[in-house]
Amino acid sequence: MNITAPIWALGAMSGTSLDGVDAAMLQTDGETITAFGDTYFRPYADDEQATLRAALGQWQDGADVPAAQEVVETAHASALSRFTTADPRPDLVGFHGQTLAHDPQNRRTHQTGDGALLAELLQTPVIWDFRSSDVELGGQGAPLAPFFHFACAKWIKSDEPIAFLNLGGVGNLTYVDPRFDTPDEEGALLAFDTGPANAPINDLMMRRLNLPFDKNGDCAAQGHLSAEIVQKFLTHGYFHKMPPKSLDRDDFPDLPAMVDALSDADAAATLTACAAAAVAQGMEHVPEPVTTVYVTGGGRKNKLIMNMLKDNLKAKVEDIDATGLDGDMLEAQAFAYLAVRVARGLPTSGPSTTGVAASVGGGIISRPSE
Repeated sequence: MNITAPIWALGAMSGTSLDGVDAAMLQTDGETITAFGDTYFRPYADDEQATLRAALGQWQDGADVPAAQEVVETAHASALSRFTTADPRPDLVGFHGQTLAHDPQNRRTHQTGDGALLAELLQTPVIWDFRSSDVELGGQGAPLAPFFHFACAKWIKSDEPIAFLNLGGVGNLTYVDPRFDTPDEEGALLAFDTGPANAPINDLMMRRLNLPFDKNGDCAAQGHLSAEIVQKFLTHGYFHKMPPKSLDRDDFPDLPAMVDALSDADAAATLTACAAAAVAQGMEHVPEPVTTVYVTGGGRKNKLIMNMLKDNLKAKVEDIDATGLDGDMLEAQAFAYLAVRVARGLPTSGPSTTGVAASVGGGIISRPSE
């Protein structure tokens, strides 16, 4: 695609927390953010969420994948069609799909959802399958938002190293040095998954209390954490790996059993402490001390985890909303941004963000038939 000036792109994200589809408009040339547009959240119904949960961990031939794929495509078509019939109309769509399985060590990753089908339904070019190229070339395939985080650091006019911490189902951290000109310069970025974040807490709340998540961290705030379990959690081999590194949603399968004997509140407090401790451990890898850690994703609304981060990190910890950015929509905006980069042939990941040998641009471009 011949893009010579900023265009309106629509990004969509369905994360590992399985709460729903985030959709957001962004005006960009794939390098600089020009403007932020409208956003929309389309929640998954209980039966849809159950269908997605049933397919977690399955690859393309899994028995539960077709039903999950239908949920993903239906939900995205519903959310995104609101924008393709509005003004400004997006010039293209960035569609991430739903991650069901992720195994970069064996060079495979699975995000279900057919971008070509969405292109026909929306009558708009759709860019999708962002992770496969990176993984096939030996990268972790995640996290993919760091190049966008670099643009965000420029947008908020930061002039010293900062970090973006996304607390979704899994936590991921991006170190940004905005003194560099482009995100693929050596030293500009370092990114990696910190460890489990909301997913184990959400699963606990669903399993024990039939609640989708621990609202505000209220349940955990009533409990007492088990320091012994947190210390045992931190002995997991993942924490001894050097970044870049990434996780699947269920890469800590023993964690639920570790809190089985605890009360609901104590278990929630312990899992929340594990998420915060994983971030503190991860911060030891940043190349230079950062002034501020900007927290994005649903976890920033958990008061207990935010207080734990403030107690355990040396940097200032802030809800990213304080900068004027939207912490609920940052990942959807990231895939709008990445879609424009793919359309322009620009890299979307590199050695310091996914560990791939050289900067790479992923993504398939599907256009509606004439």
